[in-house]
Amino acid sequence: MSELASFHEVRFPLAVSFGATGGPERRNEIVSLTSGREKRNARFSQSRRHYDAGTGVRTLEDLHDVLVFFEARRGSLHAFRFRDPFDMKSCRPEETPSPQDQVLGRGDGTTSRFKLVKRYGTGEDAYERLISKPVASTLKVAVDGVEVASADFSLDASGEIVFAPDAVPAQNAEVTAGYEFDVPVRFDSERMSMSLTAFKAGQIPSIPLVEVLL
Repeated sequence: MSELASFHEVRFPLAVSFGATGGPERRNEIVSLTSGREKRNARFSQSRRHYDAGTGVRTLEDLHDVLVFFEARRGSLHAFRFRDPFDMKSCRPEETPSPQDQVLGRGDGTTSRFKLVKRYGTGEDAYERLISKPVASTLKVAVDGVEVASADFSLDASGEIVFAPDAVPAQNAEVTAGYEFDVPVRFDSERMSMSLTAFKAGQIPSIPLVEVLL
């Protein structure tokens, strides 16, 4: 079964996700040389996010919602959408996405598909994160600064923008987009351990989630 085929287009309970902890992970190899200098190498081109949703559980109802969600996903078998409480927009958290937020590329008169990305940093060294699960209802697209009508493009399952044949960006036209997005994740455990006594005493269960590549 492919990773995409085992993805459920459902979102982890929002009330719990907004109290979750976590963030991106990088895997770098660092070798100390005899000169005292270091040789560093990035093992992965894309970062991978890890979360613990247990810190977002506030009530017994929250815990039950997560239990039902866990069972419906068959534990770690099926991936799903997760709303990252720290990074969920093409712009800053307090701003509203606009069609000019992120540069996706330039047209050549024939290319109709553009991948959604979010850029971190500036210049040639900026990191481009691939966005595979945008929230379709929030997606706004512009070509050379002019917003494109929603009828002139579509969004495929992989998160790519597909322009209609009569709306393909012209040669050298800048394609930009703004959007909200979710992170594709799965449960990073085969077991959910809960105790009603511990929960009433204020002990938070661990609910590990890990980002998956689609």
